Amino acid sequence: MINKRMFDAVNEQIKFELESAYIYLSMVGYFHASNLDGMAHWLRVQVHEETIHAMKFFDHLTSRGASIVLLDVKQLKTTWKSALEPWQDAYAHEKFITEKIHTLTKIAREENDYTAEPLLNWFLNEQIEEENNTDKISRQVEMIGDSKEGLFMLDRELGTRIYPAGSPFDPAAYNLAP
Repeated sequence: MINKRMFDAVNEQIKFELESAYIYLSMVGYFHASNLDGMAHWLRVQVHEETIHAMKFFDHLTSRGASIVLLDVKQLKTTWKSALEPWQDAYAHEKFITEKIHTLTKIAREENDYTAEPLLNWFLNEQIEEENNTDKISRQVEMIGDSKEGLFMLDRELGTRIYPAGSPFDPAAYNLAP
């Protein structure tokens, strides 16, 4: 059984992961409306990843006998002024999530919750990748500046990201592939 302090922190992390999916889905809409479908695609794959992250925490709690009460998810942001701004926001958001994972790790250590460590170690490594990806794309968009050609080249590259097999976020999964 998981203690209350750890339960509350993990349950809150589920909310943060779902909010990550929600803000990235808002970015998907922004990029589609901006005719940057490759960037929308990349973030749509990210939405899938964030829901997986939420479910990893969800399953951790259920496997430890916890009764989960989902917290309200906030709409963090819905509009941006340029192609750069969502990527800067994504990077800032991933740094926020990293801090939350650090806090969870600290709580697990303080509570001697050794069974949470494998899960948290996975997330600590995952956040290195998450921050690196969003920072790299943000810096690339920044370098591109006002070059429409450069933006379209990056957009095309980001559109090659692969969905995990069977992803419900892949339009092919529901026969709406473009």
